[in-house]
Amino acid sequence: MDVPIVNRRLLSSIAIGTVIFVAAGLFLLNRGPSTPSNFETGSAGKEISISIPNGATGSDIALLLFKKGVVASSLAFFNAAVVDPKSSTIAPGVHRIALHIPAEEALAQLLDTKRIENLIKVPEGVWTTELLTLMQAEGFSRPELESALKKITAPKGFTGTEGIFFPAQYSFAKGTSALTALQNMVNRFGDEAKNAGLSAGSKEFSSMQLLTIASLVQAEGDESDFAKISQVVRNRLKIGMPLQFDSTIHYIRKTRGQVYLSSDATKISSDYNTYLHYGLPPGPINSPGKLAIKAAMNPEPGPWLYFITVKPRDTRFTDSDAEFLRWKSEYEANLRAGAFGSKS
Repeated sequence: MDVPIVNRRLLSSIAIGTVIFVAAGLFLLNRGPSTPSNFETGSAGKEISISIPNGATGSDIALLLFKKGVVASSLAFFNAAVVDPKSSTIAPGVHRIALHIPAEEALAQLLDTKRIENLIKVPEGVWTTELLTLMQAEGFSRPELESALKKITAPKGFTGTEGIFFPAQYSFAKGTSALTALQNMVNRFGDEAKNAGLSAGSKEFSSMQLLTIASLVQAEGDESDFAKISQVVRNRLKIGMPLQFDSTIHYIRKTRGQVYLSSDATKISSDYNTYLHYGLPPGPINSPGKLAIKAAMNPEPGPWLYFITVKPRDTRFTDSDAEFLRWKSEYEANLRAGAFGSKS
């Protein structure tokens, strides 16, 4: 019997590129006057498009804005950004921004996602099939996308095209090819995987197996439970217990948002069916985000073998068959009562 997990955060919060503001680099920032001059409010000129590269630092952005005539001095922007925690969420991509504006206003415009041109939001837990549909809606042709999918280069240690498109906000200049756009997402995943230690694997698991665990963690619970779910996977594998995760069946059937899973569904013939097959599925079932990857690498120690969401925002973990069965009865009663919405 599966451990039904509900309240999944499908197509949930978006991870975006971060910008590092390093105080030690202050003396490098000001390429204008020695004092941090600032434009007056109401002095805005025409709007231009500027490209914020992936991995740009605060000093990079400050200098770019100064050279383009957006701010009066790079130091003025740096001073405005370094005291605002939201500055670390400036997304890479092409931004529309006005000329000759105060540094504080420049920061606000960079943080406004409506000003990012050709913005594509890749959600955590996305399937590759969903990603192609999402990009098609943004103007890429399906034949071009499917052709590009065959040509992308996966980071060393990873294979296939599932799980390697890092969830984030992306902005591509008009005319960008599908291959360039998809490869950019893959490259971002490669950087994140390397930074998290995923690329190196572990004593127990290869890099691909860890990515698969991260994808299961992403699909099976909320962020607060990620590290525990990661441990449940390990505990079940250790004793030869089948994972029996609903998420793998939904991946096979390409269904989203369903709570109830019929017994017939658990008999589907597929290597990804964790009811019929022991061990991990042959590969990831989605593209996990940073927190799921972190949890895959760093499980929370515990004896748990079962977890179940008895009602929304009430997920419980146990190593007791009897306790799990009691909770399962409670879950089924809540399901019949409509606590989870539609049964289908």
